Amino acid sequence: MGIFQKITGAVGGSSSDVNLDELMTAAESTAVEETPTTKADSYVVPMTLQHESDIQAAQQQLAGKNIVLLNVSSLSRNPQKLKAAVDKLHEYVSSINGDIARLDDDKILLTPAAVKIVKKRRH
Repeated sequence: MGIFQKITGAVGGSSSDVNLDELMTAAESTAVEETPTTKADSYVVPMTLQHESDIQAAQQQLAGKNIVLLNVSSLSRNPQKLKAAVDKLHEYVSSINGDIARLDDDKILLTPAAVKIVKKRRH
């Protein structure tokens, strides 16, 4: 059973009649805090890029084998600063054999070593 099927089954629906707002609300209400019994090998960590220290925080998450979903919307008003930050992140990700991809205008996905992003859309 796939993860999507498990989630939709948990909220009492099938994949054909899923209401995403209800799904997200249900997922938030059933979220389990990290405890020794729920510890994972890695996490998807949402972060916001606003300052130089956020670059270092993202690098620390990657070093800890976590995947970073980076919101860059606050720097999009300053393209030069955004480019410099993304260049630093790209250089770091390359040095650890990770990967980086822009998901949309505001989101960048960064992965640690040995995790690659499929960049070609499949239909």
